[in-house]
Amino acid sequence: MARSPSTPHSRAAQQGAGQVRIVGGRWRNTRLPVPNLPGLRPSSDRVRETLFNWLTGELAGARVLDLFAGTGALGLEAMSRGADSAVLVERDPGLARQLGEVVTRLKAADQVTVVNADALAWLEQQPDAAFDIAFVDPPFAAGLWDAVLARLPRLLAPGAWLYIESPHDQAPALPPGFVLHREGSTREVRYALARASRAPATATLNGELSTVLAE
Repeated sequence: MARSPSTPHSRAAQQGAGQVRIVGGRWRNTRLPVPNLPGLRPSSDRVRETLFNWLTGELAGARVLDLFAGTGALGLEAMSRGADSAVLVERDPGLARQLGEVVTRLKAADQVTVVNADALAWLEQQPDAAFDIAFVDPPFAAGLWDAVLARLPRLLAPGAWLYIESPHDQAPALPPGFVLHREGSTREVRYALARASRAPATATLNGELSTVLAE
């Protein structure tokens, strides 16, 4: 859920640029508000539908991390489709408050935790192997992929899945021990799903490529 580096914003700014919907599962077609903030770019319905098709069979019981949550579309989509728990990390106080309201409305507070924190600082404080799936869609302009991907692997369990979204002409280097599973692109973004080895291994970018989506 890439966006501009966050600053506090008013309640008025949270109201109404648009909405994004949860594509599948128990909360299918639930609308999530998209505030009118510069650079806030929810993953499109088509990209999320493709991603979660790739993850079919992997979500049941999963512990999910949505690291730059924004509207929460990725983390909440995973919960809708059967994940066991999710942590949504969002630096912007207004967006974090909005996420908390959405989680309350969905009656999911016992499964979904919203954290208002800087992602890099938060990563440093978490226990090992705490998550099975992680979504990494940072603010594009901030160039955070290397810093995040250096800190994140410790938090992921053996065999965990890692989703990365980036500008269409950028392919962030995978952390050691991760292998590209599938990737695709639109005119604006590249999206890739990788998997951690169950034993230490050397990362590679050789993997099966998905059909490229055009928008």
